[in-house]
Amino acid sequence: MPEIEKEVEVLLPNGIKYYEMRVGGGATPVPGDLVVVDLKGSVEGSGEVFVDTFGDGGKPLALVLGSRPYTRGMCEGLELALRRMKAGGKARVVIPANLGFRDEGADLGSGVLVPPSSTLDFIVQLDKVSIAPA
Repeated sequence: MPEIEKEVEVLLPNGIKYYEMRVGGGATPVPGDLVVVDLKGSVEGSGEVFVDTFGDGGKPLALVLGSRPYTRGMCEGLELALRRMKAGGKARVVIPANLGFRDEGADLGSGVLVPPSSTLDFIVQLDKVSIAPA
């Protein structure tokens, strides 16, 4: 699928900034679906990457949409963005702190910390959408 020539910012009512990079051709996930995503997340303005599954040896994240607790850098805002994507799609998503790791920040292990009240900047690719196993 071709990349989008010009990224257009879509400001969602919840404050998330969404930039389509590649429109997918597959299914749009709904809560309860099993999704496989690649993501690269950083704290806006710092360039400090706290999760990157695109890199060498990176493992995509598989999760059931709507499940808690979140793992490996996922947050509420990223889940909301995934609900507007289609399988095969790729987007840049800027998430305000209230839909990210809030006032608590996050400790993702291996010394990776996300400061409290951080705005998060993600590149997310929705690799696969399927019905979750019962």
